[in-house]
Amino acid sequence: VQVVESGGGFVQPGGSLRLSCAASGSIFSIYSMGWYHQGPGKQRDLVAGITSGGRGNYADSVKGRFTISRDNAENTVYLQMNSLKPEDTGVYFCNVDLITDRHSRNVYWGQGTQVTVSS
Repeated sequence: VQVVESGGGFVQPGGSLRLSCAASGSIFSIYSMGWYHQGPGKQRDLVAGITSGGRGNYADSVKGRFTISRDNAENTVYLQMNSLKPEDTGVYFCNVDLITDRHSRNVYWGQGTQVTVSS
């Protein structure tokens, strides 16, 4: 199983970015998918998660600014980030809770994508 993020980059405060994360390989079914943020010198924290049924949950710091969505047919999760702030800077990691085709349940992480918000 591979989990690959894309869409990071450099943006000015108030700008927007859209992150994508695709899971591929020997996947039978995916439960939850989520995005985590790790700021410089800080721990990795949950930003947003989404269930297989499409119900999302958000950290208080991003409510009203970020939107998580998923495409179950493509095993992909997205994070639309609007009104970005300098404190949103960091590496964003995708997290996928799934069952493989050997019926083993595991959590997989992507390699991370850098987001820098600065003027």
